[in-house]
Amino acid sequence: MNWEQQIAQWYTEERAAVIKGWDFSHIHGRYEEEEDLPWRYEDAVRSHLFPEAELLDIDTGGGEFLLSLGHPHERTSATEGYPPNAALCRDRLLPLGIHFREASDTANLPFSSGSFDLILNRHGDYSPQELFRLLKPGGIFITEQVGEWNDRELVELLLPGTPRPFLGWNLTNAVQSLQKSGFTVHRQEEAFRPIRFYDVGALVWFARIIEWEFPGFSVEKCLPALLQAQEQIEKTGVLEGWIHRFLIVAEKPHIPPARGQSTNA
Repeated sequence: MNWEQQIAQWYTEERAAVIKGWDFSHIHGRYEEEEDLPWRYEDAVRSHLFPEAELLDIDTGGGEFLLSLGHPHERTSATEGYPPNAALCRDRLLPLGIHFREASDTANLPFSSGSFDLILNRHGDYSPQELFRLLKPGGIFITEQVGEWNDRELVELLLPGTPRPFLGWNLTNAVQSLQKSGFTVHRQEEAFRPIRFYDVGALVWFARIIEWEFPGFSVEKCLPALLQAQEQIEKTGVLEGWIHRFLIVAEKPHIPPARGQSTNA
């Protein structure tokens, strides 16, 4: 494939960058990430999930992970604030009897206080105070988050000098925020792991989808950097950066801690 054909293929990938839910199958086999995290989010969730639990998934995307749990639908609730995904959830979750609500304000969710035994949030926004309100005493919150240093090498390659979109978002600050809201933190882990691209077209599609990390990205604007990435892949077979993830498992205590008492477990 010559350079003109290669660049034309990148423009095709740019036009194809549309996603429903959180489905990255378009670039399956062309890139890798989260292959070697030191935890499995699903295992963390299942270790706290029991058949009678009232379950809420905040920012559920298209409900893909939630449905994979196989939890009783009448005890399952979900929210999503991104309108295209919310429309998908209405079509996918409501007919199953799952209690879905469109909600973009995670600090004001449309559920009664003390409704849930388990609340999940993967790569989404949340309010510690609202979580505390919604959980029953002894209820558990589990989250896997994308940290502030995510994909920074790739961002610097394509859009040098772009500020981090979530400055200060890391394990330490997230844990402290939950503790200040009254939670006992039982588990906290943080990891930096490789993200690898095996063709530049996959990177183009990815950068268009993850627009909050790659603001203003386009093939036309970033063509010199894309050509540099192509040379790197031709030389080594891969273009590599680093992802930033952290995992937290926290509990709403049965008895609130005394004033000034640490909630750290």
